[in-house]
Amino acid sequence: MKTAIWMLGALLSFSLMAIGARELSQQINIFQTLFFRSVVGLVVVSLLIARTQQFSLISTQRFGVHLIRNLFHFVGQYGWFVGISLLPLAQVFALEFTVPLWTVIVASIFIGERITARKVIAIGCGLLGVAIILRPDVATISMGSLIVIGAAMSYSVAYVAMKSLSDTEDILTILFYMSVIQTPICLVFMLGNWVMPSIIQWVWLSIIGLTGLSAHYCIASAMRISDAGIVVTLDFLRLPLIMVVGVLFYQEGFNVGLIVGATLMLIGNVINIRQPNKADVEQ
Repeated sequence: MKTAIWMLGALLSFSLMAIGARELSQQINIFQTLFFRSVVGLVVVSLLIARTQQFSLISTQRFGVHLIRNLFHFVGQYGWFVGISLLPLAQVFALEFTVPLWTVIVASIFIGERITARKVIAIGCGLLGVAIILRPDVATISMGSLIVIGAAMSYSVAYVAMKSLSDTEDILTILFYMSVIQTPICLVFMLGNWVMPSIIQWVWLSIIGLTGLSAHYCIASAMRISDAGIVVTLDFLRLPLIMVVGVLFYQEGFNVGLIVGATLMLIGNVINIRQPNKADVEQ
């Protein structure tokens, strides 16, 4: 029950963040949106560190890894927000589900994780799902789709770097440096495109900043108390949820092929994270 509650919080957070991004996409420059998201994250994480008086969390011996992680994470975020402005919301979420599959490939290249037969099957399911969603035999693949896939690949590098950092760094340290590094990057890119937000735009910017933190906090909390396979399966529910939002509020069509493709990616992700049982190990 607790897992379901945490994942409900994650589903609502991701959905609200996507709606906020769509509402601001034609009004506020994406770099400005990402700037406020980073500022909100920096304020919240700094307050948490100050409240617990764990000021040692601010120090790190691995700034280079933090820098690499956040450069790729920044590119991933930017691509995701661009995709939100160009594609149906459900398609962006579906293509985002390829992140764990790209992570398998990146981890094998950079940190030497072994690609097993189980992971090969998972990657195959994921790529087949992508092919069904994009339907390259029916129509030309859109630039928006390629941007979102590129964002997913960037996220995968960031996740592998985060996995490495988690061996030595506290989660608050990782989140602190994420905000510290990305805030000035966003500031530089938004300087020539600053727009004074209206009251409603300030509301959406605040929602994006807060849900960016709450989504990941809810998923991390669910992971602590439940099996990863259950979490991934429940996380998949944000696809039909955002599809309903797209249909009701943005006149986006219902796409059966998208559901089929995303289901294949879900199967691939579950296969990837499934822990082999004793019989599997003995074979």
